[in-house]
Amino acid sequence: MKRAVHPIEAESYRILRAEADTTGLPRHTRDVVERIIHTTADPGWRDDLVTDEGALVAGAAALAGGAALVTDVTMVAAGVTAYPATCLVAAPEAADLARTAGPTDPADPTRETGLTRSAAGIRLAAGRHPDGAVWVIGNAPTALAELIRLAEAGTVRPALVIGLPVGYVGAAESKAALRRTALPQLSNRSARGGAAVAAAAVNALLYGDPLA
Repeated sequence: MKRAVHPIEAESYRILRAEADTTGLPRHTRDVVERIIHTTADPGWRDDLVTDEGALVAGAAALAGGAALVTDVTMVAAGVTAYPATCLVAAPEAADLARTAGPTDPADPTRETGLTRSAAGIRLAAGRHPDGAVWVIGNAPTALAELIRLAEAGTVRPALVIGLPVGYVGAAESKAALRRTALPQLSNRSARGGAAVAAAAVNALLYGDPLA
């Protein structure tokens, strides 16, 4: 996807490339790593992210082909301004569903703990987009745990899972659980993450290298 690149963004990329060596990374991996560093001004993301070039290629191709983009919270969707997203966290049905029991423990997706609104939104979205969607979790570890459970049950078959939830409770554990699956994925090892970082990963797949 072509877009105009502001001179400030171009200069920012030149600076980050002087501070973080990304030259040896595959194309889509480099795009994602650099976009996240650009968004956070933190070169430490270079070594925190766990990437798979094949998975990122598949995700980029899915988006280029118009695949559904599903997010756990509206803040992630708001950060992806050039592509429509499905986010059902605020749907009345999600509030109703959140009152029922469901397995959403980030460390153990088989344990019954009750659904959060974010996890309920993911379960609702699975009914609308069972095949080939790009799923982006940038806030709630419980939403990632629910997505893993749905995938393991065969309810959803994602083109890519971007799992970058944030928090001291369950975030690192839910991302570790994602890495134990065979799902095409992007994650990071630490507890940090967030909506801006998750949106940056999507934008990297949409826009590619701004200096190319």
